[in-house]
Amino acid sequence: MRRSQAAPGVESSCQIRRHARSAPALSPGPSTSTSPPPVPPRGSGSGGTMFTSTGSSGLYKAPLSKGLLLVPSALSLLLALLLPHCQRFFVYDLQAIKDDFQIWRLICGRIICLDLKDTFCSSLLIYNFRIFERRYGSRKFASFLLGSWVLSALVDFILVEAVWYSFGIAAAGNLPSGFLAPVFALFVPFYCSIPRVQVAQILGPLSITNKTLIYILGLQLFTSGSYIWIVAISGLISGICYNSKMFQVHRVLYVPSWMAKFFSRTLEPIFSSSEPTAEARVGMGATVDIQRQQTMELLDRQLMLSQFAQVRRQRQQGGMINWNRLFPPLRQRRNVNYQDDRRSEQQASPPLEVSEEQVARLMEMGFSRGDALEALRASNNDLNVATNFLLQH
Repeated sequence: MRRSQAAPGVESSCQIRRHARSAPALSPGPSTSTSPPPVPPRGSGSGGTMFTSTGSSGLYKAPLSKGLLLVPSALSLLLALLLPHCQRFFVYDLQAIKDDFQIWRLICGRIICLDLKDTFCSSLLIYNFRIFERRYGSRKFASFLLGSWVLSALVDFILVEAVWYSFGIAAAGNLPSGFLAPVFALFVPFYCSIPRVQVAQILGPLSITNKTLIYILGLQLFTSGSYIWIVAISGLISGICYNSKMFQVHRVLYVPSWMAKFFSRTLEPIFSSSEPTAEARVGMGATVDIQRQQTMELLDRQLMLSQFAQVRRQRQQGGMINWNRLFPPLRQRRNVNYQDDRRSEQQASPPLEVSEEQVARLMEMGFSRGDALEALRASNNDLNVATNFLLQH
């Protein structure tokens, strides 16, 4: 369903639901169960989406992230498959930098990964961290990467010298190459600003959250080499210094406005992505009832996204908006038979109470209290969905 087809009234929502019930099943065959369709768990979203903490709009409004995904990965594959004799120019050797003054290795050795496993893991992490470019803007995001990249180079020297004087281990010539330190630095704002939403409970106190997959990827990258822990620690330290504005490094290490304008005019048109318009595919349910319920869940979510985007556009143009009129409370899904759905739609739902704790977590991410309240009400008090609304629109 395209966004322009969604009207902000209750009547359009009811018509869409009636259309979803009258639509045929996604796969042929009779229903094998008479039990009511299950309601997705809170935090999982509709359509079976589990990990949605970092959005789902692809690389839209993230040209820098797209460039970091394509260019270093392509060069890494080129060096590994076609030009292996040129890899020696991209080795991150601090000993050669210190003794032979090969300063160029600080740039070449810290941009392109020579290990394809590191290339794959770092590319996945950059793709998941693209949400910070949408939130900060490309210039501020580039300033964070530049600042953490420079600071981590200094911390690398300190850590290598500390390992040598403490344990007698020379690790200067064995550090992994690639754009790894800024990737580890991005874990700092990821931990501080992305809310943690529980998805499933396993083994008592242990639980799966919307951030678990990202941490697993980071752990895989952390354990991929012998001395990669030095690069990881230096990246985390530089991320903490830049994110907390320690020593005012954000005022010294940043991308100038003239440079941002130059790259915006030259490279951004090449790496920019168009706004996604294709609809998300509906997951296949085990029975006809579950398939119809999934269709209704997806249409409700798309209607809510369209209404929220329309209200934000009107609010930016000026004037006060009656949120309660444009966001009627979603009907509470109950485990009832389909023949009773029409009567349940006509019943007015009580006002939804918004958790102040969730409002505070959204405000910590930089959103206003009014936007946080209305996003939580529109998303049925689902923190994960509300975060996606505010970050993507």
